Amino acid sequence: MILTDLRSDTVTRPTPEMLQAMFAAPVGDDVFGEDPTVNALEEKTASMFGLEAGLFCPSGTMTNQIAIKAHTEPLSEVICDYTAHIYQYEGGGIAANSGASVYLLHGERGKITPELIRGGIRPNNIHYPLSKLVALENTSNKGGGSYYTLPEITAITETCRQHNLALHLDGARVFNALVAANESALPYGACFDSISVCLSKGLGTPVGSVLLGSKPFIQKARRIRKVFGGGMRQAGYLAAAGIYALDNHINRLADDHAKARILAETLQSCSFVQEMQPVDTNIVIFRLVDAVTEEQFLRELATQNILALDFGPQTIRLVTHLDFTEAMLEHTVKVLKNLNF
Repeated sequence: MILTDLRSDTVTRPTPEMLQAMFAAPVGDDVFGEDPTVNALEEKTASMFGLEAGLFCPSGTMTNQIAIKAHTEPLSEVICDYTAHIYQYEGGGIAANSGASVYLLHGERGKITPELIRGGIRPNNIHYPLSKLVALENTSNKGGGSYYTLPEITAITETCRQHNLALHLDGARVFNALVAANESALPYGACFDSISVCLSKGLGTPVGSVLLGSKPFIQKARRIRKVFGGGMRQAGYLAAAGIYALDNHINRLADDHAKARILAETLQSCSFVQEMQPVDTNIVIFRLVDAVTEEQFLRELATQNILALDFGPQTIRLVTHLDFTEAMLEHTVKVLKNLNF
């Protein structure tokens, strides 16, 4: 029986075509700025989002943490939702790497508003840290794949500029958001001071994220990447996967969204489900009834060669992706319908 892995969209393997592009990539030493494929990926991604420059890094955590360090200094503060990946899942990096504080907002499904941001801006008083940076996450992981639309982002941009705050986007699944909203990436460059674009989730590459911003910002970010140990050498083999994904794997994200909706429709009629978050993109989050623990549920799925993720007390997450086939979907739906506790 083939393994169906719904724990994350990070579990994908390169397609044969992507592997071919990787093997054929011309490479050089990227720390010297001499890897042509890395340079091409950085330029391509920046151009897509209407920004001047890019920086290829091993992970989205690194691109986020570099951006935070570049935008802040010790004794300053980052404003974000309390569910944000930069706060919840990056190992306390804001404090460790940047010496900055965090002001947590309670948005709706991971999304914050101009009103909430204005309420989180500190007075100019020596008792408080200095408000320096607002960070958004699109899509929101803990929000179940909820996403910001461009008008919502534009309103937040205006608020940040009125209050002299930098605005960073953790674009972990930004292309899922763009496909769901039927929007272009290009206007984002006018909204954000920096953007992290992850390539290793829905786009299906094995490794990597690209940090985008102005040329001076990326020059500063490159120095921070070196200090963080993120300088890679012949990284073009990895960058080639990113170029292939940007050319071929964006529009197909709609297939992942459709499969997630089918899983959600199935779960809504299951007796072991107490509550479900709305499904906007490729993430399905639901709460189990009290009589069924997450350990029991995951164990039953595993007997059918299906993997899912414990996402908190009584909570399960499923994530659809490039390697989740129609046959796997049919199998998963059948298993869910026949589960008895």
